[in-house]
Amino acid sequence: MKNLFKITVLFVMLFCSQVHAQESILSDIKPADIDTYIALAKQNYGKRKIQYAMTESVKTSIGLANVSYLDIFNASYFYRPERKVAIDPVNPYNVNGFQLGLNINLGALMQKPFIVKKAKADYKVAKLQELDFDNQLAIEVKKRYYDYIEQKAQLKIATQNAVDSKGVAESLRRKFETSAVTLDVYNQSRMDQANAQTQKITAETNFLKVRDLLEEIIGQKLPEGK
Repeated sequence: MKNLFKITVLFVMLFCSQVHAQESILSDIKPADIDTYIALAKQNYGKRKIQYAMTESVKTSIGLANVSYLDIFNASYFYRPERKVAIDPVNPYNVNGFQLGLNINLGALMQKPFIVKKAKADYKVAKLQELDFDNQLAIEVKKRYYDYIEQKAQLKIATQNAVDSKGVAESLRRKFETSAVTLDVYNQSRMDQANAQTQKITAETNFLKVRDLLEEIIGQKLPEGK
């Protein structure tokens, strides 16, 4: 029973030593990397491209509104051959040659300034929405980056813990074979080794998930060694 207690204490000490070795991830946070990833997200993230395209679409409405001032005017012409008689019994005001006409739509003329003003206001709103989207995008990039750094540290701890647990289990196996420890102690070491390996696999899975999420938002694979 004493041996079982000792082996349990040993595993706890090993685990605590790993936690102490990685007591903070703040030193792993690189502001330069964050800035790079935010810039990549603005360049490559699909939803950001859609937001930018929507802003540009709204911007074109300003030009269309300005050009539409020409819609106010309506020009027309009528041509009467020279060899026709100058006086038309049906319309005695008709004359030979070209007749030009110009109509002005006063209602449209009064509406145009408001249409242009609305187009400019819509563009301003679109730019503000784009700015808000970029701010939210930066926050999301940071979140995914922090999750990535956290899981990377967790994987490092779990990997080292699995290595240490395996070493302890191998040592106790040899002692068990020479009857230096009991079967209970040896079995406990094997269970602890299995648990450590399971934790390592879980940490690996979580690491791959957060890495994929970060790569998704920046639009490319992470550089080697990051």
